[in-house]
Amino acid sequence: MSSMIMNVVVAGVLLLASGGDDPGGSGGEGFQDGRTAGVRLENSKIIITGTGIGGKSDGYRIKRPCWYEPDKSATEKLQQQEDLRALWFRYTPNATEEKYQKFLKQFKDKAGKEGRWWAPAYNGADPDGLSCWNGLDPFVWVPPGTTPPSGITIAELVEIARAALTVPEPKIQLNPDAKSYVNLPTWVWLGDAGQTSRSVTATIPGFMSATVTADLKNIKIDPGTGDDRAKKAEEGCGQTGTPYAKGKKFTCGVTYLRASADQPRDVYTLTVTSVWEVGVQDNVVPFAYDPIQAAATRDVEVGEVQSTVRKGTP
Repeated sequence: MSSMIMNVVVAGVLLLASGGDDPGGSGGEGFQDGRTAGVRLENSKIIITGTGIGGKSDGYRIKRPCWYEPDKSATEKLQQQEDLRALWFRYTPNATEEKYQKFLKQFKDKAGKEGRWWAPAYNGADPDGLSCWNGLDPFVWVPPGTTPPSGITIAELVEIARAALTVPEPKIQLNPDAKSYVNLPTWVWLGDAGQTSRSVTATIPGFMSATVTADLKNIKIDPGTGDDRAKKAEEGCGQTGTPYAKGKKFTCGVTYLRASADQPRDVYTLTVTSVWEVGVQDNVVPFAYDPIQAAATRDVEVGEVQSTVRKGTP
């Protein structure tokens, strides 16, 4: 086994054994579930907080699967390695005191110096994350005020926050709800819309943080058929649509022009998409993100209006 591979193996064992470092996220594992996990932090000190976590990912992925993060000071790192001496001997083949002292020398040489050790972390949701992590050195000494090659940047911290950002799926409300009719306006709005602003903050405690926000801008309606069979009204939809109210002007929804009896399953499939604008707090990066769009569907049965003709009496 090469010394480099051995260092990685030992570093992993020592990291797991140290146990005192919060790996970040919600337990550092699987804080984002859904269609595609955006990020799952492993061996990371990054903490993810905010109102925008815990939903379904829109599939956004961070570009780099692994990176270095600030770890311990010179004195702290030396103390950690000395405390884990027994583990080093247990997991190092043909371990001797001479080999251990040689291993420890890299930490003793930095004791009392300004600067900090950096350690590797990775995105467990990326299939290349672990192999990328294995390609990094287990310890990197970094002078004060500098970032090592492959060291995490504020832009990458923003990306991690963006990958963790989720928005709720729309809950479609209709009136009429059970069945609509030809030429009868079908009102559309979001039920239980909740917060129309969400945010996620990714923080490396004591070093830097980045916050990404999502603000509900509007909804889009797809009636599930062409203009010859349905007429949309979206000018009054605003952020969450317009709930039905007697006597109120119809400005958000669909008016179906033909019945659904000739459609698959005898219904139209109406889709409502919520559009969330994404921003970065304090403009710490010189680029903008595309909006997040979340969609849901409802089956709409549309019948013909039945009229009754009464025969006159002489």
